[in-house]
Amino acid sequence: MQSYQEFLDLSVGFPQDGFEIIDDELYFHDLNLMEMIETYGTPLRFTYLPIVSKKIQQAKILFQTAILKHNYRGSYKYCYCTKSSHFKHIVEEALKNDIHLETSSAFDMPMIDSLERQGTVTKDITVICNGFKTYQYKQYIVDMIHDGYKNIIPVLDNKEEFNLYDDEIELDEPCALGIRVASEE
Repeated sequence: MQSYQEFLDLSVGFPQDGFEIIDDELYFHDLNLMEMIETYGTPLRFTYLPIVSKKIQQAKILFQTAILKHNYRGSYKYCYCTKSSHFKHIVEEALKNDIHLETSSAFDMPMIDSLERQGTVTKDITVICNGFKTYQYKQYIVDMIHDGYKNIIPVLDNKEEFNLYDDEIELDEPCALGIRVASEE
């Protein structure tokens, strides 16, 4: 192996869509990444918004193909995992694709409430609540259900969490719950 470009060719296939080498410098969609690193330092994290929608649509097509191939009779909803990026412009780009959300911490819940207040989502959006549930996280879940969110689905980690929701959530209609199954147990 003689160059970094050869390393990339062997390990991940290069150039990938949007990347190119110009005068021995790496560019992404005409942005000189070395200049950005020299200006802003490392690590450098950036998101190319059109890729967000493109990847979501690719995933939806792959699932639809598998659903048809295997005659799957259940339902499928694409849920964007908010822990992958909480940046408003990225979450809003993802939501343009008729998707739902998956949360992993208490931090995520006020963000969803804010998106609803600004009209980006409605209280009908499905929100899968994964992750370890701190007291604050569980309280946000209960509060949002009481506030009229119809499809908040906490994924239970233990029986005590079930008991908390059973005691705290008072609704005329049943509330959906998920169950985490650990493969090691």
